[in-house]
Amino acid sequence: MPQHSKNKLAQLVVKNCEKFKIETIVISPGSRNAPLIIEFLTSKKVKALSVVDERSAAFFALGIAQQTKKPVALLCTSGSALLNYYPAIAEAFYSNIPLVVISADRPLHLIDIGDGQTIRQENVFKNHILYSANLGYNNDKLICKKALEMAINKSGPVHINVPFDEPLYEVEDEIINEINTISEKKELPKSLLNEAPLVVDELQKYADVWNTSTKKMVIVGAYYPDELLQIQLEHLVKDPSVLVLIENTANVGHPKFINSIDKLIFPLEEYELSKFQPEILLTLGGLIVSKKIKQQLRKYQPKHHWHINAKTSLNTFLCLEHHFKISATLFFSQFFFLTKSKESNYQQFWLHKKEIRLKNHQKFINTCKFSDLKTFSQILPSIPDNFQLQLSNSSVIRYSQLFDINKTLAVFCNRGTSGIDGATSTAVGAAFASKKDTVFITGDISFFYDSNALWNNYIPANFRIILINNKGGGIFKFIPGPNSTNALHYFDTPHNLTAKHLCEMFNFEYQLAKSEEEVSVNLASFYNQSKKPKLLEIQTPTEVNDKILKAYFKNLKI
Repeated sequence: MPQHSKNKLAQLVVKNCEKFKIETIVISPGSRNAPLIIEFLTSKKVKALSVVDERSAAFFALGIAQQTKKPVALLCTSGSALLNYYPAIAEAFYSNIPLVVISADRPLHLIDIGDGQTIRQENVFKNHILYSANLGYNNDKLICKKALEMAINKSGPVHINVPFDEPLYEVEDEIINEINTISEKKELPKSLLNEAPLVVDELQKYADVWNTSTKKMVIVGAYYPDELLQIQLEHLVKDPSVLVLIENTANVGHPKFINSIDKLIFPLEEYELSKFQPEILLTLGGLIVSKKIKQQLRKYQPKHHWHINAKTSLNTFLCLEHHFKISATLFFSQFFFLTKSKESNYQQFWLHKKEIRLKNHQKFINTCKFSDLKTFSQILPSIPDNFQLQLSNSSVIRYSQLFDINKTLAVFCNRGTSGIDGATSTAVGAAFASKKDTVFITGDISFFYDSNALWNNYIPANFRIILINNKGGGIFKFIPGPNSTNALHYFDTPHNLTAKHLCEMFNFEYQLAKSEEEVSVNLASFYNQSKKPKLLEIQTPTEVNDKILKAYFKNLKI
């Protein structure tokens, strides 16, 4: 017979998690959280996973929630352990990913008196949390319920702080009767099927403006794969006055979409920029990678900027006029009935530019030396159909934007805060949750920073890491500024590390490539089935990467 914790608060939290259908909890070990660990392990409804490093555990949970679109719980002990969750909490906050953060705490009378592993935990995430539930006062049932409802209905992180006094390890055979009487959750979160549509008369005002405009730009940021959105965007580009710009994390594609924004606009001369400036800018999805398009549209602003998102209003271009608080698919389902095509050469002009850029791109790639850029031209076409592709931030996500990516791939990256700190852990969690063959492409600084991601018992054998090791933060040699200072090595962090010994320690198959030919040979078998995960380390020449990338953008103009 399972033994329950004798602690009433522990029983309350776990029973509520069960009622709200929390399916997974990622636990980091400790003592103060013992009552919750004991109680979660009695649950037949919540799967408990153990990850030691709290920062990695939080991003691992985020990766699971990213793929399942369901809240995942986290549990840690008191003190500084909790603070290690913060980077993933901020990412979840800005990426609209549901996390339920549960922390054990000392009771109030032990705070700030010199007791060990004790900090001020109440409301510690107040700037980046949807709701903070501090238990141990009054209405514990109510605020615990409210926190879980918030995580589900608003899709973001919540924090439940649970103070425990000693003893911590006492158990009993039966759960407290009062806890057993918690009522079932009746209110269900909204879905696309019951989402309230927009008022047609109000929408007609915007359709009238749309129908008279000859230069309409649609930008799609990070978005989950969605077949209906793909169909709707394909319909949209039948209008010659509409130009659709996407990024690889948008998970849509079409020959009439501009899929490499920087490749198109980086070489533009000043006189061309006014032609690119739209009358209407319609944005949807999450954050945009391209810094160039942000600069361009902040300088040459559209007359009208409308953003579509059921939850978040993003004034990325500093000229937002209206926020449609609705899903993109329902918006277009209504909007298309009110719109008509407008004669224009706007789309055709820029698609022609796209073709010119693509020819110059391919010509340069065919002849350029072994480098980060060349390596990406080898890696991306090598990924088999229907894989999940996880990308780290900084150089990796930006290089990927310069290439066409197989549209059968599902592409993800932590773009909420765009940090490098938990990219590997997130990819591991996503691979674990999705069960799909997954490849994660990362740079060396991001990988070594999050190396504890490999200290995880749940990494599937079909997980692949491609590590591009250029011996430092290569992006700082390319962006303007760092090279003009006498502190470059404090920006680009040079090193001589390799992943070989990490792979030995964490039981990864390790492969190494130091040339274009070796990359090709290794990739030929890299995705084959194996009994354990694999890592391919590609060491590129740090002294030429920035020069080749600058030459690449210069040659796009030719």
